[in-house]
Amino acid sequence: MTRSPDAPKRDRRRSRPLWPRLSLVLFCLVALAVVWATNVWLTQRFTESTRNRAEVRLTLYVGNLMAELQRNSIVPQLLARDAELIGALSSNDYSRSTARLLSFVDEIGAASLMLYDREGRIVAATDRERLGETHRRAPYFSEAIGSNATVFTSFRREGGAYAFLYSRRIESQGNTLGVISVEVDLAKLERSWAGTTDAVIVTDAEGEVILSTEPRWRGFPEADALRRQSAPGAIERALRVTQDWAALPIDAYLSGEAVLRREMRVPFQGWTMIGYTAYSSVREKVNGVLALEIMGFAILLAGAFWLSSRKSAMRLVLVRRESDQLRQLNMRLQREIAQRQKVERNLESAEQTIAQSSKLAVLGEMSAAVSHELNQPLAAMKTYLAGARLLLQRRRHDEALSSFQRIDDLIDRMGAITRQLKSYARKGQEAYAPLDVRSAVSSALAMMEPQLKTRSVGIERSLPPEPVMILGDRLRLEQVIINLLRNALDATKEQADPVIGIELTAGERMVLTIRDNGPGIEDLDALFEPFYTTKQPGDGVGLGLAISSGIVTDLGGRLTARNARAGGAIFEVELPLIEQHAAAAE
Repeated sequence: MTRSPDAPKRDRRRSRPLWPRLSLVLFCLVALAVVWATNVWLTQRFTESTRNRAEVRLTLYVGNLMAELQRNSIVPQLLARDAELIGALSSNDYSRSTARLLSFVDEIGAASLMLYDREGRIVAATDRERLGETHRRAPYFSEAIGSNATVFTSFRREGGAYAFLYSRRIESQGNTLGVISVEVDLAKLERSWAGTTDAVIVTDAEGEVILSTEPRWRGFPEADALRRQSAPGAIERALRVTQDWAALPIDAYLSGEAVLRREMRVPFQGWTMIGYTAYSSVREKVNGVLALEIMGFAILLAGAFWLSSRKSAMRLVLVRRESDQLRQLNMRLQREIAQRQKVERNLESAEQTIAQSSKLAVLGEMSAAVSHELNQPLAAMKTYLAGARLLLQRRRHDEALSSFQRIDDLIDRMGAITRQLKSYARKGQEAYAPLDVRSAVSSALAMMEPQLKTRSVGIERSLPPEPVMILGDRLRLEQVIINLLRNALDATKEQADPVIGIELTAGERMVLTIRDNGPGIEDLDALFEPFYTTKQPGDGVGLGLAISSGIVTDLGGRLTARNARAGGAIFEVELPLIEQHAAAAE
């Protein structure tokens, strides 16, 4: 019996083991399972990070919106008491009323100010083209006439944008004279939202869009707005994401693309803020890790084929030896890659935590500083308002007008203080000018006059007859003196005969000494640290001396404190005289 020539080949194929093929199939299945599990886990992790960042941004947007509304809500109440506007409505002489409103609008930051007479006619406005218009039937006029409080109104204009107004009735001696209205400028918030990767809308209590990064959405419910026009710009670019193996959590659709939708209630008039965030970076990060994994599996598979292709026993031993070394090196490399990836993830999380903590710390410190620095003018304004009320009841109108003028000056000062607090971090000297320290001391004492009179505090003042000139910022120097006087006033609260001493001397350097007969300072080392205070909760936050020390340091001097031998505390402000500034510049 003869065998076919092809029989040996068939026998060799039958004798080949099946384990290499099974190993290859098993390797491919394991690789696919690992890649799929990695894709699912990383997608969930990066998606959660994107959702958290979107919620933080939406919280900041709501805070900015409420701050803008609250800041403008107090303006009609202040303008309704303006003596010049009341006089204009009483005498029907509006020649200076428009100029008066123009002087307020930039400082307030409002879109416009308008003054109506009792018939609803605009008699003064920052937009002169609207003078003479009649708004008797407008809700912001009719509701303000019938209410004793400030009225908020929103309506849609012909161009599609919404207007937001605060209006309040102006009255004198029980007679209604007119209405003052302030239009809130929320368009600047829309512009700031449009510069981000989110699409943002604000709906009113009826669900209609009143603020939006896309103008065509205004005036429609949310569902209709999304069908009408998609968000342009950054959100469109972010929506073009490669379709995922594992579906991302879909909250809403814009032009057929899935996005993350976040909603937050605005505590005002039933408003709601909604943000749409695209998963712009999730797929990119996941694909980068998957590419490394696939490359690693490809290297392993190539090594397996290389090992299986060797026939010679000697070369097979050599290849196995080299393969063992390669596997060890690959394992060390994989462990190093895993460790580096873990370190990178921990570093990214730490950076995000540190950045968020830094933002919250700066926001809290600035908020506390603004609250601390505005308490003194607010207390003085309260005193002047009480005095003006008594003067009006006694028909001493000229003196009452003088009190109102002081209140207006205090308001200007409050605005200047906030500007100074903003410039506190810039540490620039471009606003420095020669000034007499004596005038700064006198101004600070005038500011503290209501509190000193209320407490019957004795002032022992010693100022030289000749000018004491330094190069600096007068307002910031007054801020330091007021803080020191206020601390001295608080320190003498328990004294039966409180006394505060002020002494100004000029030698090689200018030295301003402020002493009191209080109990003294317990901890001199921590005195100038932020948020260190010995006052009761609600009386202070411990920022006054820290801010004052920073201001004096910026002026080229130093602020020191010590306890007097006879009791009480002594604060000294040392600053170079103007001649020393000139010598240092040379």
